Amino acid sequence: MKKITVLLIFLAICLLPNASFAQESNDSFFKKYMFGVGVIAGQPTGLTAKYNLAPKLSIDGGLGWATSGDNEFHIYGSCLYHVYDLIQVPEGKLPLYFGGGLRFIKREKKDNKLGIRIPVGVEYQFKNLPLGAFVELVPVLNLTPDTDFDLEGGIGIRYFF
Repeated sequence: MKKITVLLIFLAICLLPNASFAQESNDSFFKKYMFGVGVIAGQPTGLTAKYNLAPKLSIDGGLGWATSGDNEFHIYGSCLYHVYDLIQVPEGKLPLYFGGGLRFIKREKKDNKLGIRIPVGVEYQFKNLPLGAFVELVPVLNLTPDTDFDLEGGIGIRYFF
């Protein structure tokens, strides 16, 4: 029951209509590029994808493995809100983002983990290239097998279509 409740909360956060998310933006990156795929190095290390729903709202997800040698397979997904005006750069954009989502870890020799992730990061969006380079820090509240905290993060790059 706890897992279903967490999933419903995650879906509600992603799907709640909010006019500020759908406002027209002068962000040319969003207008040109909707979907990106790439790699992330850190915890986890693997593949990452991002889909821009609106100028300030996106969903991201990934598949990876633990770099600690514990034979752990990670899958995660998050809804992200972007703040474009906080950090100014001479070219391109550097939005701060934050959000919420879920993370599942399949472990070979221990119980699996399910947790709520709260990513915070920045993504440099190149002015004339379909690339986004990001760095993020992700506190995770594990719900199973025990309630405890993890701290994850990584650095990555995505190519946008």
